[in-house]
Amino acid sequence: MTSSTSPVLKFGLRLLAGPAGAVLVMAATFVAAALIFFAINGREALSLFHEMVMGAFGDGYSFSETLVKTAPILLTALAVALPARLGLISVGGEGQLYLGALFGTGAVLAAVEQPGWLLMPLMLTGAMAGGALWGVIPGLLKTRLGVNETISTLLLNYVGVLLVSFVVHGPWKNPNSLGWPATIEFPEGAILPQFFDTRVHMGLIFGVVAAIVLHILVTRSRWGLGLQVSRSNPRVGTTAGISYERNVLIVMAVGGLLAGLAGIAEASVIQNRLQDGLASGYGMTGFLVAWLAGQNFLRIIPLSVLMGGLLASADSLQLYAQLPKASADILQALLFITVLAVSSLWARRRAA
Repeated sequence: MTSSTSPVLKFGLRLLAGPAGAVLVMAATFVAAALIFFAINGREALSLFHEMVMGAFGDGYSFSETLVKTAPILLTALAVALPARLGLISVGGEGQLYLGALFGTGAVLAAVEQPGWLLMPLMLTGAMAGGALWGVIPGLLKTRLGVNETISTLLLNYVGVLLVSFVVHGPWKNPNSLGWPATIEFPEGAILPQFFDTRVHMGLIFGVVAAIVLHILVTRSRWGLGLQVSRSNPRVGTTAGISYERNVLIVMAVGGLLAGLAGIAEASVIQNRLQDGLASGYGMTGFLVAWLAGQNFLRIIPLSVLMGGLLASADSLQLYAQLPKASADILQALLFITVLAVSSLWARRRAA
């Protein structure tokens, strides 16, 4: 080993011993698991990987569809990451998304004849209120009754989905839809702006701006410092005049608000109406992204794009390889299991 190469090698070893090493091991393990999955299906793994990459980022249309799926993932991931800054584990992004779509659609139906300059703010306000409500309820249960927020948010997911199913099959069902359970189409004034003749919509901008603002607030503001204090020791925070209960309600409400925006964006732009099957598991995908990012708001942005690409590539797998669209769900599960396994092994290695 020469003296000129020795510093480079030492730097590489230090890099592998740190977080980058965990990431590399994680990536290698996931690729290996995915290759095995494709091999079991009797497919050539490398060609399918190439097809997935092209389906997600191969051209302008593919990349735009990746960004379409990125928007709800990003917003629901932020809905998980913000409460986590206070030590709360919220898995309620799916229900908050549905309630945002529900309340936002209700505002549209109530003011459907109004001009767009009035209808759009009403729709967005309704969506934010619905999502925030579905976040505040577990917050109140946590602070007033000591109910575990993970359980309450998980159960409220099912309630939110069923509420949407109830209204689109019942009172809000379009009588001219030939039996299809859905509301009337949204008027032009209730369609969020889209960019460059694609389906990429304002929801993505909402998510990116929210991630940057939250990062600044949590890392640079007095409120963010208060969250850290409350998380580490609520009693010390109370002594310093920081209300743990109030912060719980704030982070749960703001998180729900963001997920609610994801819901109305899906209903407005992607579906053009409220109907069943609105979210396609975006809430759980957002939870995975927030966990992968270590609750870091800025890291959530590129990870959401990568996860959006994984979901977008499922269409390519279905079209060109005749694999079911559920392949993307299986790959997500493999990724999550890989993260858990590698993180656990890495923690044991560092503790040893």
